[in-house]
Amino acid sequence: MKKWLLRISLALILLIIGVISWSLFNMRDRHSGYQVQLNIPATPDSTQVQVGFGKQPITPTITDTWTDKNGDARYNEKDGDTYNDVNGNGQFDAVWIAGFSNAKPAQGVHDEVWARTMVIDDGQTRIAMVALDAVGFLHDDIVDIRKSIPPEWQVDYTLIASTHTHESNDLIGIWGPDAFHSGVDPKHMLYLKDQVIASIGDAIKGIRPAQLIFAEELSGRDSLLIKDTRKPIVKATGIHVIQALDAENGETLGTLVNWANHPETLWDKNLLISSDFPHYIRESLESGIQEGGEVIHEGFGGTAVFFNGAVGGLMTPHPSLPFNDPVRDTLYKDPSFEKTRTLGEQIALLAINALQEGDTMTQLPSSIALQAETLVLPLANSTFRLASAIGLINRGTPKLFKTRTEVAALQIGPASILSIPGEIYPEILYGGIESPPGQDFEIAPVEIPPLQNKMKGPYKFYFGLSNDEIGYIIPKSEWDAKEPWLYLDENDTYGEENSLGPETSPILYEALSSLLEKL
Repeated sequence: MKKWLLRISLALILLIIGVISWSLFNMRDRHSGYQVQLNIPATPDSTQVQVGFGKQPITPTITDTWTDKNGDARYNEKDGDTYNDVNGNGQFDAVWIAGFSNAKPAQGVHDEVWARTMVIDDGQTRIAMVALDAVGFLHDDIVDIRKSIPPEWQVDYTLIASTHTHESNDLIGIWGPDAFHSGVDPKHMLYLKDQVIASIGDAIKGIRPAQLIFAEELSGRDSLLIKDTRKPIVKATGIHVIQALDAENGETLGTLVNWANHPETLWDKNLLISSDFPHYIRESLESGIQEGGEVIHEGFGGTAVFFNGAVGGLMTPHPSLPFNDPVRDTLYKDPSFEKTRTLGEQIALLAINALQEGDTMTQLPSSIALQAETLVLPLANSTFRLASAIGLINRGTPKLFKTRTEVAALQIGPASILSIPGEIYPEILYGGIESPPGQDFEIAPVEIPPLQNKMKGPYKFYFGLSNDEIGYIIPKSEWDAKEPWLYLDENDTYGEENSLGPETSPILYEALSSLLEKL
């Protein structure tokens, strides 16, 4: 009897050691010692600014399709769902759509998803700004790309942000077949990283002397296309635009648009890969808007790049929000590609009008200043800890229960740009933070004054999910993970379960404030 107890005890000890070793391996630091500490001042005597644009598809290949027996957009064999083994390998080669739930395989592709790049060079500093059609992209994967960029390209800083589309494939891991299996395809991830580098290379090859036009649409008309689903109601309105013209012939090289809203207009039943409304913003800016063979509005040509903004809180084109299509005189209520199209076209039209009729500034040359810094944040979220420990999320921890991320502040001529590694609540940028009853921490607002007050120049850009996706960045005085619920409401709030923890916002606020002071 004692021998059996000894054997069982030894087996349990070995099992525990194995589990701990496996967890530590999964949580290992993928880039030990990696740190960014950049201080690049503006060059007063900068020469002619040069700009280039590039784009490469990152669309996953859909091999196997499936039959959704009960129409719930969830693959479950118990419901009678079956897959079509197109390649005959005896298994379901699913492409898992990220953003809403597990077990949501794609049935096809509606529109390409992209890596789109704008490279800007003032003669002293060269920056590559990449927008990925992805729900999010983790910092370790971004460092992989940076380390693979050829040194001869002389890129001083690479910024990679996600558009946050909820209609493309999982690049983080938490939207696989179930809660314990990753939805990331390693082969596709390698392909995607190569395509990002190729898009940067294309932009560098096409670099040209350029004239930059800056514009903003701050009338608030875009607020009709945004629903704020959590108190306090602070909408991230405002469309921010940079147009690059060839300095020699005046043709449009490309257009950068920055606006804040969740690309989830198609909502949770869509089974086609799509970039959601960013697709229609870019198509409208490049090729114009047409209906019935008639050109409603001319496009600019060139390559359009979309960067999302402060989508926390939650900025969304919610299904309860109807959209009126002024081009077709139609009201769209339910999620559809038609509703998504009118959202994208309306934002594009507002951007076009801002460039053509609004208060614009032409800058030639435009010097670049940059501040960037690596941060180590507490990983307080127990679900995130577990996901890292079991290898569901491929995020390293340089210290136990701490994670590496990055913030940056840029100045390009008259424009300030903040690089924010997650989904920041708009009140941190624009003001309006509250200390409501039901808060978990009985404190006054911490993240004040709003960051926009610290930004220089007349034009201000906010790149969310930039160089990482750490989840929601929630003001500490509005943190609410336990009863009583915020504002003494009957129901709990959404956001905390997808945040690193309550200290995230104060740390990021201080770091961004410091960078802006140095800029």
